[in-house]
Amino acid sequence: MTRIDLNSDMGERDTPEGLAIDAGIMPLITSVNIACGGHAGTPDLMRRTAQLAAQSGVAIGAHPGFRDPEHFGRMERTLSSREIEVLVVRQIETLANVLSQDRLTLTHVKPHGALYNIAAKDPAVARAIVKAVQAIDGTLILYALAGSELAKAAHAAGLPVVHEAFADRAYRADGSLVPRSEKGAVLQTEEDVRRQLRQLMMGYVTSVEGSSVPIQADSLCLHTDMPHAVSLARMIRHELEAAGIRVAAMYNESV
Repeated sequence: MTRIDLNSDMGERDTPEGLAIDAGIMPLITSVNIACGGHAGTPDLMRRTAQLAAQSGVAIGAHPGFRDPEHFGRMERTLSSREIEVLVVRQIETLANVLSQDRLTLTHVKPHGALYNIAAKDPAVARAIVKAVQAIDGTLILYALAGSELAKAAHAAGLPVVHEAFADRAYRADGSLVPRSEKGAVLQTEEDVRRQLRQLMMGYVTSVEGSSVPIQADSLCLHTDMPHAVSLARMIRHELEAAGIRVAAMYNESV
């Protein structure tokens, strides 16, 4: 690994604590994924989050998810391909309209929660998301779990794709993430996150089954809902830079 993008999902909690964490992490990342009305997010919060990103020179993306604020978009839903396409298009359009008020540019799209995880395994859902993104703008970059069906669908359609990995999530042997409903799905300590980060820098992670899983990542996601989220984000950025890895957004670069 010689360069990496750092992304984070934001605009999801309009509370003093949530806003403070977003503000603390924003200067440490290079790309932000803004909730756009499905699992979370209001036009006002979208605009404030986007303005904060612009102040920090952070690339702005849409973070569409199932319309399920009660479960934060993390409960699986069964929708047709057409329904998923419409869902994603409408949420991207919502954020794009908000950004237009300040002449800000939408650079990428990253699905959220259950939609992201289903698309990682289900080719039909993956294709529906790719079709939705292309319907908005075929130059938008799609963020997908490294090696997933969503990444494959984007490549097949000629859509720019960023392969994403996680320093704070446990992996299975097949390269999928351990569901949050299972114990140990989220790495809780700085020591564990640092250990997995260093593995990712070398191109692999150790799965919960104990096997070594190859992971070639273009971007790492920094979660804002982790304990000590800001200090973890600061540690991750420091570790990368100390290793001589360039931290930069994927926007306007070959992916």
